[in-house]
Amino acid sequence: MDTSKLDRIVAEARRNAAQREAGYRERALKMYPWVCGRCAREFTRANLQELTVHHRNHDHDFNPADGSNWELLCVYCHDNEHSRYIDHTGVSASAVEDKAAPATSNPFAGLKDLLKR
Repeated sequence: MDTSKLDRIVAEARRNAAQREAGYRERALKMYPWVCGRCAREFTRANLQELTVHHRNHDHDFNPADGSNWELLCVYCHDNEHSRYIDHTGVSASAVEDKAAPATSNPFAGLKDLLKR
């Protein structure tokens, strides 16, 4: 057995685990009980992928170390929360503000002259 290959695989697995732990989801899962904040459904390792981290202020870039902008929600309550937010504001929280470029041409520029003929 090639122990150097095994060592590389183990080292890569440890690096990947460290990266995951540094993410806000892993920090939130360590900080809060594995229970949906809305419907109180409890989660185990078997179904933990169905528990999501919701950003209370809908800003996914605002991740304070104390977790004050996070709450754990099941996927169903999380979808419901975002649907309610869209219904209330008319704008998706994840929508990027796309400012349309002003029109550079006028398709009706010669229409008046054509109608005179």
